[in-house]
Amino acid sequence: MPELPEVETVKRSLENKIAGLIVNEVLLIRPKVVRFPGPQAFMEGLAGKKVKKIDRRGKYLLIHLSGSMILAVHLRMTGRLIYLPPGTQPSRHTHAVFRLSNGFEVHFSDMRQFGRLALLEADRLDDWPGLKNLGIEPLDKSFTRDFLKKELKRRRTRIKSLLLDQTFIAGIGNIYADEALHRARINPERTASGLTPREVARLYRAIREVLAEGIANRGTTFRDYVDGLGQSGTNQVSLRVYGREGRPCPDCGQPVRRARLGGRSAYYCPGCQK
Repeated sequence: MPELPEVETVKRSLENKIAGLIVNEVLLIRPKVVRFPGPQAFMEGLAGKKVKKIDRRGKYLLIHLSGSMILAVHLRMTGRLIYLPPGTQPSRHTHAVFRLSNGFEVHFSDMRQFGRLALLEADRLDDWPGLKNLGIEPLDKSFTRDFLKKELKRRRTRIKSLLLDQTFIAGIGNIYADEALHRARINPERTASGLTPREVARLYRAIREVLAEGIANRGTTFRDYVDGLGQSGTNQVSLRVYGREGRPCPDCGQPVRRARLGGRSAYYCPGCQK
């Protein structure tokens, strides 16, 4: 699933292309991708709207439109939102086409069909399920070391599971949780409340560092993820533990291991993360 750096990269690549343009027409090939309102109202509500700017909240893309409306996009596992030349033939997995006033189009495609679109009123955005309960943004100024220390102290769950909880911190998924924990030298099975102040400080720095590096590298591409221009990211070559089971840890040389935590894989180094 695209995580914060991937969604942020899609946002930045698309905003440079579509901000200021008008959505002339919407073609819904697979109406079920629209979560709200109904398909017909969705198409009619978007037609004629001007794209003002694009924001990101957690793993959501929020496309601000004229008329105080927002197109909310969640890519889920394999979703793509790509800016394409006029007349581009929709791919097999394209579910929606947004035709713009400059003749170009934005195609929403999703091989696994988990991604969703919603057209929402801007002043009711915080009431939308999935958005209203999102936690703090880890790259915002409000995310401080003191905040993390205070919150971890009262959480008795495993630290890896907590980092994946979108109501705690928004935007972190498997890749960046594993990378941050390795950089902070914290075992993913440790209890959050049991971390020492020094470990919390290391984790705070690591979270911000791995996310910033992921954005600088335009996201992590293993197979499906591309940015808004259809280009792959390069962060996969910088990963230290995620997806590297059996390969040597870049810090100590011990083979990276994979554990199952809450039904998900956790990659870690048994030497650095005891």
